[in-house]
Order: sequence, then structure tokens, then C-alpha cells
Amino acid sequence: MLDTVTRPGGYTLTDVERRVFDELLATGAGGPDQLRLTRVPFVPEVQLHLAEDAIVLWARLEAAVGQSLPPPFWASAWAGGQGLARYVLDHPEVVAGRRALDLAAGSGLVAVAAAKAGAAVATANDIDPYALAAIRLNARANAVQVDVWAGDLLDGDAGGAEVVLAGDVFYSRDMSRRMLAFLDRVAARGGTVLVGDPGRAYLPKDRLDVVATYRVPVLGALEDAEVKQTDVLRLRSR
Repeated sequence: MLDTVTRPGGYTLTDVERRVFDELLATGAGGPDQLRLTRVPFVPEVQLHLAEDAIVLWARLEAAVGQSLPPPFWASAWAGGQGLARYVLDHPEVVAGRRALDLAAGSGLVAVAAAKAGAAVATANDIDPYALAAIRLNARANAVQVDVWAGDLLDGDAGGAEVVLAGDVFYSRDMSRRMLAFLDRVAARGGTVLVGDPGRAYLPKDRLDVVATYRVPVLGALEDAEVKQTDVLRLRSR
């Protein structure tokens, strides 16, 4: 059963949301919207609570709580996050002994990978309370410690994070503008910024250097292909 949790920055699920979340985790065959603990295709060292069909899950959640909700990005293993997690596990020196932040973390896949790779502190951030609950469950499933940081961080510079990891964040014009400004502030204070991206339209390619390229299978995501060519990129300081 999902624990009641509040973190610095503050978030809670309502009683209705907690009940629905617990139902999604119930054992049994269930439907395509059921959350199942699944090995991530491109990062088999990590298992996550994922849905076979995130669209059906989204509809179920909205019907259950009686209001519009953001898409359940946390219930899919997105290509950018998988590529970034793979890179971190294959190059643990990027995060080992450092404070790492998984920005707009969704399922928390990249934070879990950072914790497994030896990060001194692995923190996951998201604005969706369901995502924050899923991150905590996924950390527990992988026997790692992941701190949860709730809310929109993009007007700051990520505080003491020495490494900021951002998967699939350049998907809209407005978000990309805010995201790049935030990441620039991180880099300006000496932080390392790595991005995982499968060719999103608003990726600022002129500011990023590719450090790895993968062909990543997509599982349960709201995507247009089953395999995505995905780059891991490092932000250049201005």
C-alpha cells in the first residue's frame, strides 16, 4: 500500500488519489492500465511500476478522481530517460560521489540509475503528485534511496545539485525556453548538465554536444514509434 508522504517542498495525494493508486498496484492480471513492476528494456538493471497503455491509465485516473489530470508520464519508460539512465550506469564517474538531480523525473528512472551508479545524493523532481508517489515506490523496488523534490524548479538553479539530468524535456516551445534558461544557470554556477533526447522538436542543438547515441525500445509511452534513436548530450556553458 502507498505510504502517506510529505517532503520538503510539500506534496500529498488526496485520499481518493491514494485509493486509486493502491488499486493500480493490486496484484493480478488486470487490464492495460494496471501498474506492473517491469524491467526497463534498455536499462534492465532497473525495474519500474509501468502501465502497458498510458492512455487507458490516464482515462481511468481522470474518471476515478472526477477531474482533468496531466498525462501520466510517470507510467512510461521514455526514450530520453532510458538513454540517460543507460549512460549514467555505463559512466558512473559522471555522478559517483556527487549530488545528482533528475529533473522532471516522471518515473524517477534516471534518479534510480544515479543512485545505483554511486551518487552521494540522488534527488528526483516533478510537479505531478502521482509521479512523486511513483518515484518513491520505484526507489523502494530497486532498493535505493531517492529524495523527492516537489514543484517547479525552473526559476532557480537547482540549489546544491552538482549534476542535473534531464530526459525528454524539450517537447514544447515555452517549456524549452524556460528549461534552457534554467540549465544555463546550473552550468553557470559550475554544475554538469546532461540531457537525454530522442529528437524532440525544440531541442537546442546548437548548445549541446552529443556524448552518446542509442537505439532505445519504448515501453508503455505515448510515443509514435517502438524504437527511438536517442542522444545523450552535454550542455555547453555560455
